[in-house]
Amino acid sequence: MPRRAGAQQLSVYARRSRQWTRWLGRNWARWTYGRRIEPTWLELTRHVVPIAGLPDAFHGFRIVHLSDLHASHKLPHGYLHEAVELANSQQPDLIALTGDFIHKGYRHVRAVARLLAALSAPAGVFAVLGNHDFSVRSALGLRRHRRLHLAVEQALTDHGITVLRNKFHEVRHGNESLHLVGVDDLWSRRCDLDAALGAIPRHLPRVILAHNPQTIERLQGERCDLMLSGHTHGGQVNWPGLGRVFMSPKGRRFAAGMFQHSGSYLYVHRGVGFGLRFRFGVRPEVAVLELQTPQR
Repeated sequence: MPRRAGAQQLSVYARRSRQWTRWLGRNWARWTYGRRIEPTWLELTRHVVPIAGLPDAFHGFRIVHLSDLHASHKLPHGYLHEAVELANSQQPDLIALTGDFIHKGYRHVRAVARLLAALSAPAGVFAVLGNHDFSVRSALGLRRHRRLHLAVEQALTDHGITVLRNKFHEVRHGNESLHLVGVDDLWSRRCDLDAALGAIPRHLPRVILAHNPQTIERLQGERCDLMLSGHTHGGQVNWPGLGRVFMSPKGRRFAAGMFQHSGSYLYVHRGVGFGLRFRFGVRPEVAVLELQTPQR
């Protein structure tokens, strides 16, 4: 091989080696960050939601939203305590919990309920159940522990949390009211929007708690001013150049954040906990949603 050609070839090898080293180093750093830092690096997010016909008494009403705690031996107890403290420090008028309190089985049911008992808001703390609370891992609806949801419901109720299962609660402020609606998870096959909404006059504003954001596609023209959901964890990974690699195209439509669908607002929480300890570009959150009258 001529000397010049050999030198050029070595230069190509060296450049490729440097590129490979940089790629490896960059992605190893991302992996370490995603494994060790982001899964328990809580982010506080704030959102303003205009609601038509909102009574003046509810202008500025603050809802703190938590979802998907997935209590298990993998989740540090101190981290969940931090999430509870952060939620309380926002001086919420109401706290909404949208399901998946445990990851699997009965072991952590009472423990997570005791921890959530520290949540406090003047209008109350309300919850709906998620697919993991029903011991359902897929849209097929197959269940391993058929009574797990009853244990979760009872534990939350015993610790002062109102569980809304296909029913509503009228939040009163003087002579004015706001209707808070809660429905069971879609995958449980027990979600009944008709039962939950049927007795509410259509002209009254309503906020719906539903674990799975795709519930919003089942409204069939029913009024929903704001739906609060979780379930997706935002995919847990939003990898540079690849996006939300663990989400289906259908799931990505409501991955995380605020959406509008058929005249309704939908907020999809990124979750507090995890099953797999890995997050990248999708930090866990405590969300604050402030309701406002549109004309102000």
